[in-house]
Amino acid sequence: MRAHEAGALHAEGYRGPAWLQTPVDVNALVPSLWATSVGRGGDGVLTVGGVSVTELAREFGTPAYIIDEDDFRSRARDFKRTYAEVFDGLSGGADVFYAGKAFLCTEVARWVHDEGLHLDVCTGGELAVAKRAGVPGDRIGLHGNNKSVAEIRDALDYGVSRIVIDSFDEIERVAAVAAELGVVAPVLIRVTVGVEAHTHEFIATAHEDQKFGLSLSGGHAFEAARRILDRPESLRLLGLHSHIGSQIFDTAGFEVSARRILGLHTRIARELGVELPELDLGGGFGIAYTTEHDPLPPKNLAAGMAEIIERECRADEVAVPRISVEPGRAIAGPTTFTLYEVGTVKPVDLDGGAQRVYVSVDGGMSDNVRTALYDANYSCTLANRASTAPPVLARVVGRHCESGDVVVKDEFLPSDVGAGDLIAVPGTGAYCRSLSSQYNHTPRPPVVAVRDGVARVIVRRETIDDLLALDV
Repeated sequence: MRAHEAGALHAEGYRGPAWLQTPVDVNALVPSLWATSVGRGGDGVLTVGGVSVTELAREFGTPAYIIDEDDFRSRARDFKRTYAEVFDGLSGGADVFYAGKAFLCTEVARWVHDEGLHLDVCTGGELAVAKRAGVPGDRIGLHGNNKSVAEIRDALDYGVSRIVIDSFDEIERVAAVAAELGVVAPVLIRVTVGVEAHTHEFIATAHEDQKFGLSLSGGHAFEAARRILDRPESLRLLGLHSHIGSQIFDTAGFEVSARRILGLHTRIARELGVELPELDLGGGFGIAYTTEHDPLPPKNLAAGMAEIIERECRADEVAVPRISVEPGRAIAGPTTFTLYEVGTVKPVDLDGGAQRVYVSVDGGMSDNVRTALYDANYSCTLANRASTAPPVLARVVGRHCESGDVVVKDEFLPSDVGAGDLIAVPGTGAYCRSLSSQYNHTPRPPVVAVRDGVARVIVRRETIDDLLALDV
């Protein structure tokens, strides 16, 4: 029998995933899913930073990404402070590079710089945002598996602190541009260490059969180090880089990857005579999208990683290098929710006598493609009022001409949810705006920052004129 394109979501007798429990109070918020300032007022209306969502919808429209600025800044500070405290006693310290791919705009780049973080960019466009925000070059790293000559030239001309080398071709490309500009390019080697984090296949990035990095087991990473060290007039090898995946909830994967990459670090020291000063352990730290997720706080992550690094360096009899990490989702993700207005509601009978209510909102996969792309789970809540109606199993879907246009696959909402209600989906600060599109010629939503009772647009809503502007 042919499987339904939505898979188990339409299996016989489906009652939702095992982790989704019928709520005692359908209005209650799960704190781990929301920014710190989000709560409900006495009238049951959701508020953020002292501003109600009804006010936000009235002033800025829906859909809209609503970001708690203080929450973002607090998470950034927490990562910087925690890693500095944990690693300062072990080595030259630690740097935190905010992964701009999670979400980047000019204002967010300023926040990142204000809070003392470095910024990781992976395209010329992201670098342009960083430059516009006034982030100094020495606080920027350039990533990516296929950087153009123009992007490399722009990065070196701006004085970035590091370029992460991803292939043998890039060694030659970066060296040539550096020679052209008369500079020595600071580089790291991205190493594929053969460790696959327990995450979705499409976002697990350290196993061998994928596009990123130079193979450790095949000897390519060591050969890259040799080639770079042979070109001191144009390249300076700072260290090694490893990234094992996304939505990681413990340090077990880091333990294996650290052992392997430090083995390469030690081999380079012993066979090539250079003890590299830096080691980047990547990012991928998870967040809670639903109650099934239980992420580690930064202090536990840092302490676990420090213990692993110190033990492995001691065993190899090498000094602990300066460590860097690249959180993106873990900083941006929980800071933001997407606010939608309900357009239609209809019950749908499922196999086995079950029923689900389909709640259609005025956004969808154009503002959050992660559900369709990664089979990601999200939560949501009725935002404009409290309800005394019993909970019903619901699916929040978008307005696009696509059966896979699902925002929230499974959630309990009040059974009286109806047209004109507001729905808030938490955990949309990472990758939702970054991966957004104009599918069906739908203008992308604005990003509205809220702080101390004041809301302001930091990325404006697209208009129909924007959609038509590129047509010739």
